Amino acid sequence: MRPKIGVTVSRRTGWRVFPFMALNILIAGGCALRWDSARAADIAMVDGLVVGGGDDISPMLYQGEVVAEARLDPDRDALERRLVLEALAADKPVLGICRGAQMLNIAQGGNLHQRAYDHYADSREYRTILPRKDIAILEKTALAGIAGTAPMRVNALHSQAVDRLGADLQVAARDEGGMVQAIERTNPPFALGVQWHPEYLIYARRQRALFRALVTAARSSRC
Repeated sequence: MRPKIGVTVSRRTGWRVFPFMALNILIAGGCALRWDSARAADIAMVDGLVVGGGDDISPMLYQGEVVAEARLDPDRDALERRLVLEALAADKPVLGICRGAQMLNIAQGGNLHQRAYDHYADSREYRTILPRKDIAILEKTALAGIAGTAPMRVNALHSQAVDRLGADLQVAARDEGGMVQAIERTNPPFALGVQWHPEYLIYARRQRALFRALVTAARSSRC
């Protein structure tokens, strides 16, 4: 049987995001279940978790200050933080995408740069689903084992980024200006957060490999 993967999305925009997630998970050998703050979500129902992108995470979760341009969804924040913690406690793998990478960090006690490009003057700001941002994957990381260490070109839609790392996490990739672009858990279970949106880059072998790694880990977690 295909591993079941819970996928969290926004109530507002999930209808257009989830099909991309589901297709990537299907190609990787899994079966996706859509979750949002209006749907019952139980980590016991699935073998793995994808936390998708969307609105900014409330800075109340990490003692930050609310910025005027932030668009927040406290119900989704609470849902995803709970699911990440429950998945890790149950030894179930997690893939965080953009906002999801940030939530992985916050759930583990880290925080964010709310205006990331103010802190990284040499990082080029893009807001596109097309691959225009160049990132470097660090050697001897799980991400390097999945996608290799050759330079990678990705898309970018984010304004926030990881600042202080949470417990049991390490940086796995940075952009040309030093901004964190991927984080990963240093011990089991598998947990990887990427700042870009691999679901829109389904034609790229290295992006599909991220979903395959999640589904493979989910299959192993059932044994």
